[in-house]
Amino acid sequence: MARLQRLYVPGHAQHVLQRCRPDELIAHDAGDFDALLDCLNAAMREQGVALHAYALLPEHFHLLGTPRSAQSMSLAMQALGRRYVRYFNRRHGRSGTLWQTRYRSTVLEDQPYVLSCYRYIEQNACRRGLVDDPLHYSWSSYAHHVGSVNSPAITDHPVYWQLGNTPFERQRRYRELCARSPGPTELEAIRSATWFGWALGSPEFLARLDQNANRRTQKLARGRPRGEGAPI
Repeated sequence: MARLQRLYVPGHAQHVLQRCRPDELIAHDAGDFDALLDCLNAAMREQGVALHAYALLPEHFHLLGTPRSAQSMSLAMQALGRRYVRYFNRRHGRSGTLWQTRYRSTVLEDQPYVLSCYRYIEQNACRRGLVDDPLHYSWSSYAHHVGSVNSPAITDHPVYWQLGNTPFERQRRYRELCARSPGPTELEAIRSATWFGWALGSPEFLARLDQNANRRTQKLARGRPRGEGAPI
């Protein structure tokens, strides 16, 4: 069966997941994580993707961004892959691709899914048991969103700006939002949509998307069953 082309809808954010090959890591230490973040920021900037949130984990990474054009996200991910894999292979004496498969992605309705995805991404290290507090994880955008650091690479989504009229109010309200863990239904909705490449939103949103999207936004009535290895 031919693969569906990547879903793109002008002006809407995308959640992206990329995983490494089984039994490998995409980063072994702080030097690798810093290099991956540098490559990510450069690729997003050069290809016209507004980066809203990210989390870099040892076996995979997540990002949330709004692409400027239909090809912006794909080109950015290709540029990131070329740069980082070249660096990683040279440093660790290996060859070949680092990625398990092509990246996975979904298009999101602004409310409530953009902030849900912010939280889903930035709490990933806590769900994995790497830290107890997302503020203690160095390779995510959480510290930026709660005001501990200022990352010039981040362009916050309008939904984040709606949290308050001042930076302090937005940061406080976002910290309060992240104090509550997302429920299993919310987690599963984001995971499934991202893994299979369908849009995530209300029925009304999906109906509107179908008028502007480059392909269908929802699975057919008899979609194939859930596969192994869905994201975390």
